[in-house]
Amino acid sequence: MSVATEAGAPVVVTPSGPVRGRVHADGGVVEFLGLRYAQAERFGAPVPEPAWDDVRDARNPGPQCPQLASRMDAIAGPSNADELGQDEDCLRLSVRAPADVRPDERLPVLMWIHGGAYVIGGVDLSWYDTARLVREGRVVAVGVGYRLGVLGWLRSPGVSPGNLGLADLAAALHWIHRHIAAFGGDPDAVTLVGESAGAHAIACLMGAPDLRPLFHRVVLQSGQLGLGLGTERSAARVAGYVDDALDGADPRTVGVDALLEAQRRAMVRHAGPGGINSSPAFTPVAGIAPLVGVSAADPWVAAAHSGHPMIIGTTLDEANTFVHIAPPLRRLRRRFPTAVGVGSRLATHRVFTWPAQRLATRAAAAGTTVSTYRFTWSAPDSDLGACHAIELPFLFGGREAWQEAPMLAGASWDDDVEPLGRSLRRWWLDFVTGRESAAQTPSSASASR
Repeated sequence: MSVATEAGAPVVVTPSGPVRGRVHADGGVVEFLGLRYAQAERFGAPVPEPAWDDVRDARNPGPQCPQLASRMDAIAGPSNADELGQDEDCLRLSVRAPADVRPDERLPVLMWIHGGAYVIGGVDLSWYDTARLVREGRVVAVGVGYRLGVLGWLRSPGVSPGNLGLADLAAALHWIHRHIAAFGGDPDAVTLVGESAGAHAIACLMGAPDLRPLFHRVVLQSGQLGLGLGTERSAARVAGYVDDALDGADPRTVGVDALLEAQRRAMVRHAGPGGINSSPAFTPVAGIAPLVGVSAADPWVAAAHSGHPMIIGTTLDEANTFVHIAPPLRRLRRRFPTAVGVGSRLATHRVFTWPAQRLATRAAAAGTTVSTYRFTWSAPDSDLGACHAIELPFLFGGREAWQEAPMLAGASWDDDVEPLGRSLRRWWLDFVTGRESAAQTPSSASASR
């Protein structure tokens, strides 16, 4: 990375033009935030951002994709979501790198894809600050935002082709391939790391032969692989719900608030009576680019044969998160705690654990290097157990961002989170950098309290 300084701020000259970043608050890391990697009209394909001449400011986080209110604060604690705002101009990414990268250095690249059931989340949420990963692993980290909900996943011929969120991630991969060397990264050493929908999206990208050469390793954390992919039939049904909710308004031109309300109503109808249908309304659809040739009947065959070395795993009590944030399920748990507990364990196995094990087994049988884990740690004063997303505070290690998380209730940051977090980050980072050994990446690992 060739860095100049302008008024104390780092400036990097990329193939598209110069960008001005800032030094991370914790020091030792430079960051370039809210970089636009592509542009897209509503329901249009992403196109590369045109080149520029003047120094472009990259000191402020980019906006989130427009989305409905999230309930994840009840699990993860408060975030900076309100400060980030929302905008359809959301095809942004953020790059962090060691401040002392030499001009001739090419560091491994970690690309983070956030979760949120394909309907919520954002790249610059305070939860996902990658600075510790950059410092401890000497890597370049790229967090990527993509279109969510109706904007990213509506499949309605004549309106939206579907799978636009995957098209966005593909555009980000192409941007990284072309630009990351300017920040000190190696475009031939890119590891995709994602949690929940982020992991599910990575499994989709693994199934697209044209995209496979753009990344080299994968870490799949708690992907909801058991929910599979949407079909033309399910996508058409959801599109019909959206049309009904819009009552004749054109989704291509209606205001974004009206579009989000249509999304909300479509999700409610899709969930059915009591909200018991757990499959997402807005999701990747099998057979639609870049998933051409991928079958909804057995969607992860292509991923298993992609050849990418893999870490894959789940938490012990994944479904507890969804019981906790869904009001109907919380009410049901108060009346029938034993039955809901059994149902939660069954859902964890069907949606998360068993499909992850199956993908790992298939990939290993195909000759791929695979490491698996189960995260079993739980906080002493939390009834959430080792719930969905519990490993994220340990991975990112941001005390300020995570210390109020209800899922960590009663835990000591210094005695519980820090020691296990250092171990978890070391495992992930040794994998990203190619430094792993048989002792450090066993075929099965359990992180427990």
